[in-house]
Amino acid sequence: MDWSDEGIFLSAKPLGEANMVAEVLTLGHGRHLGLVRGGRSRRMRPLLQPGNLIRVTWRARLAEHLGGFNVELIEAHAARVLDDARALAAISTLASLARLLPERDPHQALYAAALGVLRALDRTALWPALLVRWELQLLGDLGFGLDLSECAATGEDIDLAYVSPRSGRAVSRGAGQPYASKLLRLPAFLLDEDAAASDADILSGLALTGHFLERDVLAPHGLLMPQARDRLISLLGRTQAAARLA
Repeated sequence: MDWSDEGIFLSAKPLGEANMVAEVLTLGHGRHLGLVRGGRSRRMRPLLQPGNLIRVTWRARLAEHLGGFNVELIEAHAARVLDDARALAAISTLASLARLLPERDPHQALYAAALGVLRALDRTALWPALLVRWELQLLGDLGFGLDLSECAATGEDIDLAYVSPRSGRAVSRGAGQPYASKLLRLPAFLLDEDAAASDADILSGLALTGHFLERDVLAPHGLLMPQARDRLISLLGRTQAAARLA
């Protein structure tokens, strides 16, 4: 059994003194694990960094075996943003959440969206919105997609401003205003790709996706939100506060 594919490196666990078990989100084979011999070496460690785009060749005697990876670097994303704490937190967030996907189950559109986030990390005005959209897409791929097509109360598809934290359905501004304190804010950039996204909009978007990730995906399995995501929200909040004072 063998195949070759491109993939986003997610994580690795040491195995023995020299080897690593690598976890990669591949384009055609989904989230996949494999043994990297010599993965803890000085030569290999720069390749095996979360967010890096790599080419892997997987070989095993049987399909159900762990198998082994041969690894080649294609794009080193973390190295481009070493001085940007927000971007580094975003890489760790994406890599951690991608591990929620079922093993060996391809999600090609979600993979492409993840790669779009990583390739935009040096464009600070763009990648935060892409990351929130990716989390929304992740919810859908995991079977917990939100219905943002029309208002749950009126059936209309205009002026959608909130999301019900219970049903995950959109609510219009007029219908939701009396209950605004109990609803989640729906930023316009999640409905319109051309809409601008302020720091406040990004934080609202992360609060929206975070609510459903925690309730529907993480909590049922006794998991917690990645610390990197909490750190990212904290950093974005500081940026917003600094902008208000400027």
